[in-house]
Amino acid sequence: MNKARRNWGTTIAAHGVLIAYTIIALFPVFVILINSFKSRKAIFREPLALPDADSFSLIGYQTVLKQGDFFLYFQNSMIVTVVSLTLILLFGAMAAFALAEYRFKGNTLMGLYLALGIMIPIRIGTVAILEMMVSTGLVNTLTALILVYTAQGLPLAIFILSEFMKGVSDDLKNAGRIDGLSEYKIFFRLVLPLVRPAMATVAVFNMIPIWNDLWFPLILAPAEEVKTLTLGSQVFIGQFVTDWNAVLSALSMAILPVLILYVIFSRQLIRGITSGAVK
Repeated sequence: MNKARRNWGTTIAAHGVLIAYTIIALFPVFVILINSFKSRKAIFREPLALPDADSFSLIGYQTVLKQGDFFLYFQNSMIVTVVSLTLILLFGAMAAFALAEYRFKGNTLMGLYLALGIMIPIRIGTVAILEMMVSTGLVNTLTALILVYTAQGLPLAIFILSEFMKGVSDDLKNAGRIDGLSEYKIFFRLVLPLVRPAMATVAVFNMIPIWNDLWFPLILAPAEEVKTLTLGSQVFIGQFVTDWNAVLSALSMAILPVLILYVIFSRQLIRGITSGAVK
């Protein structure tokens, strides 16, 4: 009974901390949203005030829709983010399953090697990556961004998922083998559903850096037809003059998909974060 109470208390505390963190994290988003519907003077005069009859303005959204191809930028960002997350989760889960399930000589060293990218930022190799993309003809393509983001997200995915894979019951997997299931079916039908919270955690941790990244789109895909949303929004930021109405409006429109995906994954994310604390 005492153990159950402790677990229940730990779960409530974890949920409370996550809710508090969410409120704090969403406050800047709230400020951006309310200011995107205000005139330029109102933005600087009362940045925390809600828009009213005098300050309400849609000039920022009108500017965004007229200048540049916002919907193309949005489409490019969605393609890059969704495909990259899919590849990260698929290959990361497969590598984690192999490390957790099969014991072989050098297993630990292989795991450390695959997780090495957590300690070494991928941006250190920007010059080498650019040379590689030039030699393969992938500059100014979405494929270049997808490959880079997949490589960037795999180390963390393997590191997190391998620990969850080790917690999957061996009896369940052996029962599947006795029933004649192949290793692929065991992986997709038995193991993946059980580590779904961890998959959601990995997806959220990788989703926001990919969606908001400016560095690699600026270097690898600066062409107009493959610009991402973050790079396309830079057209409103000048050296001497910045159109803050357009910038805030573009950011507000860019935030919505991330919030939607966060809401979709939130329940699994909470389970993934708290699962190790309530055993």
